[in-house]
Amino acid sequence: MKNRKLILYIAMSLDGYIAQQNDDLSFLSIVQKEGEDYGYADFISTVDTVIVGRKTYEKVISMGFDFPHADKDAYVITRTSRPNIGSVKFYSGDLKSLIETLKNQNGKNIFCDGGAELVNELLNRDLIDELIISVIPILLGNGTQLFKDGRPENKLKLENTKVFETGLTQLHYSIIKN
Repeated sequence: MKNRKLILYIAMSLDGYIAQQNDDLSFLSIVQKEGEDYGYADFISTVDTVIVGRKTYEKVISMGFDFPHADKDAYVITRTSRPNIGSVKFYSGDLKSLIETLKNQNGKNIFCDGGAELVNELLNRDLIDELIISVIPILLGNGTQLFKDGRPENKLKLENTKVFETGLTQLHYSIIKN
């Protein structure tokens, strides 16, 4: 189906950080609960394409994990050309052209898996359609902010809110297009 949406699905602290200093993600563990995936499996079944920033991709690989989206059409957005690895394509071309091309193809939705630089570039270019943000009940005080200053205003429509036993609150917004 066409009219694919680009959806940001990400976790952040209540004060807006997706990582602590030195790209530390350990704060995410405070909401880990056996058998609880916070809707991730349901969400991931609605996408067949993933875009991710180079730093986020390299962070996952550096943690000793295989790239979790290698079973999908995956694009690592980078400034430096690199050879593809299986279904993982390293893309250094025009971001808007890539997203518009993907949105006009048949398929499921497109998942943006971070990081902050990519998210803000996509917001600057009005390319994100929905935000699903899992708010972790912690104030970190510093680290990598999800939303940077200097981007255009975006009006949002709340689609859904889920509150979980661990204190995690998941907010699902659509971006109101002008």
